[in-house]
Amino acid sequence: MKFVVSSTELLGHLQAISRVISSKNTLPILDNFLFNLSDGDLEITASDLESTLITRMKLENATGDGIIALPARILLDTLKEFSVQPLSFDINLETLAVVITSENGKFNVVGQNGIDFPALPAIKKDKKFSFVINADVMLAGINRTLFATADDELRPVMGGIFVEASPDKITFVASDAHKLVRYQRSDSHAEDNSSFILPKKPASLLKNILPREEGPVTVEFDDKNAFFNLNDYKVVCRLVEGNYPNYNSVIPKNNPRKVSVDRVEFYNTLRRVSVFSNQASNLVKLQLKGNQMTVSAQDIDFSISAYEKIKCQYEGDDLEIGFKSVFLLEILSNMSSQDVMIELADPTRAGLFLPGEAENESEDLLMLLMPMMINA
Repeated sequence: MKFVVSSTELLGHLQAISRVISSKNTLPILDNFLFNLSDGDLEITASDLESTLITRMKLENATGDGIIALPARILLDTLKEFSVQPLSFDINLETLAVVITSENGKFNVVGQNGIDFPALPAIKKDKKFSFVINADVMLAGINRTLFATADDELRPVMGGIFVEASPDKITFVASDAHKLVRYQRSDSHAEDNSSFILPKKPASLLKNILPREEGPVTVEFDDKNAFFNLNDYKVVCRLVEGNYPNYNSVIPKNNPRKVSVDRVEFYNTLRRVSVFSNQASNLVKLQLKGNQMTVSAQDIDFSISAYEKIKCQYEGDDLEIGFKSVFLLEILSNMSSQDVMIELADPTRAGLFLPGEAENESEDLLMLLMPMMINA
């Protein structure tokens, strides 16, 4: 089989799917891209068994059909060095010899039999759910929640994003037991109630691919696997098995103390003051009194301390509460509103962080952070 393709276009597609390839593959065939040419359509697959990425390219100049596995590292390293030019691939499916011809040279590679590449899982018809979501909504859901997932091998369900679809809305949730993020979109919905836990790696892969896409994404899943069908790409992944904890039960309902503060000013203050916090605990204290917030930190071992005052709008009795600065900075950096609204009950209960103004009427973002004990 033969085909001609633009060097930069091919590189773009290969780089997008190459992120899935693991450096410690158990099967040597997984160090390759699977090329499948059929009726002028080139489908390229990369996989690590748990997750699979497929991209499609329409070719103007192609003859013959067939499948072959080509070494990923050699292809990527070679294509990076080409300027924009057409490359012709001449593949002998019997000997698996591949000749790549450029304007000024010729490159010989030996492929592997494509039949050895692992087959895609099938979705069970009796357990199949599906819904359609816009690419930008899916991207926003992953962007808002991915940072809050846990690295906990003992509780794998916490290491993924919980995606819950209902006739009213689609909800994305992530938590590592210290912080929790819930992102809801009322402009996307499904016909039935269904949910799955998307692992961290395929979520990161989708985060890189979705910005290239526009329009709808069809999500199909059963109890084991999920398929994300985009215009030029398909992401297939094994889901995290298990039940996600009841996240609504940990969100405090009555929070009489409310603070509104400029997010960027608060973030920059935290960054300066947290330098002086104890390196083990990263504790920073927020003292709320009148329309002023005092952010302070100290490390008794090194006799260093710092505090800074910022203006805020505060309703409620005076309060002092402690948070881990690293988590607090993560929460603030993953919001985009100008002001952040903080709702608090007392120094022992979780604080809620909400955008001061929603960018989009149909989105609802809530972030929660557990406080730390302040040792008086």
